[in-house]
Formats: sequence, C-alpha cells, structure tokens
Amino acid sequence: MDLKDIQNLIKFVAKSGASEVKLEMEDIKITIKTGTERTETTILQQAPSGVPQMDGSQMTAQAPAQVASEASVVKEAAVKYIEITSPIIGTFYRKPSPDKPVFVEVGDVVSPNTVVCMVEAMKLFNEIESEVSGKIVKILVEDGTPVEYGQPIFLVDPS
Repeated sequence: MDLKDIQNLIKFVAKSGASEVKLEMEDIKITIKTGTERTETTILQQAPSGVPQMDGSQMTAQAPAQVASEASVVKEAAVKYIEITSPIIGTFYRKPSPDKPVFVEVGDVVSPNTVVCMVEAMKLFNEIESEVSGKIVKILVEDGTPVEYGQPIFLVDPS
C-alpha cells in the first residue's frame, strides 16, 4: 500500500461519516479516526514495505489539503462565521462564464438573494444565492472543483 492509496482511504473515510476505521494487512496496520476536530491517522508498519512509519500528526499534514485544511478552518470559524453551503452535488464555479468577473470576492458584502457562485449539475448551471447578510471572509472551494451536498463553500461574517 503506497501513500496515494492511504490518502485515498483517508478521503473515503472522511466523506463516509464513519467515526473509526481499522485496516490490518500482513505487514501494516492503519487506524483512521474522525472526530470533531480533525481526521487522525495512525500507521504501524510491521515489516519494511516502502511505506514510512508515521504518526497521526504527520499523516494529517499529508492528507488531502481540501479535507484537512477546510475542516480545520470551518471548525475554528464556526463560532463567529456563518457558512454558505452547496445545496447540490456538482462542480463549483466562481464566474458565470470564463470571460466574466467572479460573483463575489473576499471582503464583498452580500445579502439574501445575492448570487455568490454557480454549481453545475448534469449540464445545468444553478445559481447559488446567499441566504444571509454579511461580508465574505473566506472562499473554501477552488474554482472548477467538485462540491458535495451541504459542503461549506463560503464563510460569511454577519456583523
């Protein structure tokens, strides 16, 4: 099992909602725990197989950036910021078309019914509107990347 396989396993566990997964093979044991703060992975290597021995903090640092950093940013800001989430599964776009300007930037003030982005699902482009008033403080998703239902895409400061 190489590092890419381990990273894919971490992604899968994070999306599945499982709280703990243990995988034991003849030469390696992997435990992935997800909780309220971050995904934690422990790898114990019993015999040399090309996979370095790591503890949870090292693996979390190498985990897919979208899973690890997005989760930590959202959890830190959950107290004072409101999330705008994706209402559908699809591809996130910040612009209505490649030659047009982005809908919103960090620092822009939005109000209910302000279009903040588009999500393409099955060749249909859906305008996503803010349901809150406030200032955009963080854009959590890169342009052109897939989003899941309920995934936070913007953080808004309501004050």
